[in-house]
Amino acid sequence: MEELVNLFHGFAVALQPFNIMVMIVGIVLGVLIGVLPGLGGANGVAILLPLTFSMSPTSAIIMLSCIYWGALFGGAITSILFNIPGEPWSVATTFDGYPMAQKGKAGEALTAAFTSSFVGALFAVVMITLVAPLVASFALQFGPAEKFAVYFLAFCSFVGLSKEPPFKTIAAMMIGFALAAVGLDSITGQLRLTFGITHLLNGFDFLIAVIGLFGIGEILLTMEEGLAFRGGTAKINLRVVLQTWKELPTYWITSLRSCLIGCWMGITPAGATPASFMSYGIAKRVAKNGSNFGKGEIEGVVAPETAAHAAGTAALLPMLSLGVPGSPTAAVLLGGLLIWGLQPGPMLFVEQKEFVWGLIASMYLGNLVGLLVVLTCVPIFAAILRVPFSIIAPLILVLCAIGAYSVHSSTFDVILMLVFGVIGYLLKKCNYPLAPLVLAIVLGDKAEEAFRQSLLGSQGSLSVFFSNTLVSSIMILGLIALFWSVIQQGYTRLRGAPA
Repeated sequence: MEELVNLFHGFAVALQPFNIMVMIVGIVLGVLIGVLPGLGGANGVAILLPLTFSMSPTSAIIMLSCIYWGALFGGAITSILFNIPGEPWSVATTFDGYPMAQKGKAGEALTAAFTSSFVGALFAVVMITLVAPLVASFALQFGPAEKFAVYFLAFCSFVGLSKEPPFKTIAAMMIGFALAAVGLDSITGQLRLTFGITHLLNGFDFLIAVIGLFGIGEILLTMEEGLAFRGGTAKINLRVVLQTWKELPTYWITSLRSCLIGCWMGITPAGATPASFMSYGIAKRVAKNGSNFGKGEIEGVVAPETAAHAAGTAALLPMLSLGVPGSPTAAVLLGGLLIWGLQPGPMLFVEQKEFVWGLIASMYLGNLVGLLVVLTCVPIFAAILRVPFSIIAPLILVLCAIGAYSVHSSTFDVILMLVFGVIGYLLKKCNYPLAPLVLAIVLGDKAEEAFRQSLLGSQGSLSVFFSNTLVSSIMILGLIALFWSVIQQGYTRLRGAPA
């Protein structure tokens, strides 16, 4: 009851005219940041952080969090229209979103993506409102072993629950792990696989890899097939939006499952990227028409978008309640809180009630405003498909180059992007899945760090990964996911065997 009273006070703060204006500006800026590949929510929030120094802490955090929501919404736009993920967590959206756009269903795909994003974020905000004190005590139990177990679960789900050939999935993942190992060893401080190139000291940035593998790779493939843009004209109007909304409730189980996966991944903190991949993999395995996934199935858009937004929103919970950011963007927001003299943690809910509940109320309003803004702009986004490919391809290349350059302001990153583009093109030609490779680049170094920290703490004993109920249950879930197809085959044979 007390939480509800505090929430209503929060709405009174968030609904002030200046805060509503800041919210709309933040959403629009966020969508633009999400559309530009490589810039990303974290970079966008970091770049625009100085704009907020003259504001009150509450207005500033509302603007920055709305930039984040906008970037979450915007990442789906280029994924669906051009097969270029604006954000790493949008990679899984390309699997079915882009084929839908090719069939002339860009409007349905975008509506499904935006609505699913709203549902996932709303679920996570309701969870933050109700269980913030409980989660604070639960998240404190996560050490290096538990973090590694969550990453292990994400990798295993991808191998075991994907319908791609396991060998190709593992091969692509191993390439990703090798690329993630390049640079400075975070434990010993030694250089690995840099070959004397100073630009590789920090390793490969996953955003550059994503832009190259998907964006440039896709352009090379399209050029090979002839300069014809492979997306039909999109008929977008209110009828399409309402028709899609009418269809979406039939996937309520997928949405609920994706919300739970997303919240779990956001709190733990594994992040939105593994949440979207895991949700897509499980949906593909469980769905009746799982064989159609990858060919333009609306459920294949609903699952990753719902999970990514639930995870992205839930990541703010450990940041507020513990001072532990659950995502790169949450880390930037944490920096903002410290600049304004606020110390995130359990005491923040006691000492700065107005600020915390104003932020939580703005999450409800920001997501609603975000949904309305992107839905009213759907015709503009979908109309891009009508531009001839010979005009759009150079624009995409320029956008990709700007996106890659903006990550570290380095021309070397633009060259790397082109190299990854050629690798992506070759892998697509050989029918190797790109998603496991991206997942390994994104999480490989974090998983390795958590694994090695766990072993250092246990003096090299692997029993640390089964040392308590929490870590054991996550590891066992991972092993079940890894051998799921074997378990399923064994179960089918047992059922089919004569009594």
